[in-house]
Amino acid sequence: MATQEEFESAVERSKTLTERPSNDVLLQLYALFKQATEGDVNTERPGGFDFKNIAKWDAWKKQEGKSKDDARAEYVELVNRLAS
Repeated sequence: MATQEEFESAVERSKTLTERPSNDVLLQLYALFKQATEGDVNTERPGGFDFKNIAKWDAWKKQEGKSKDDARAEYVELVNRLAS
């Protein structure tokens, strides 16, 4: 399990990665962050042609049911892999 401090450190490190991750990885980071901080998705799915926010919402929705602790640990692990 990752502590809150490890999670916060990983969030800061994610902002300074030397290489920009692929869009899929960015969506995964976003979804894990949202699940770790807010829990299950709690908004309506965006509609229309808002493709960026639809993709973000869908990625977060895939994390549904995952505990905040598990999402926090996965986020830290992912950032550690990206930073190495």
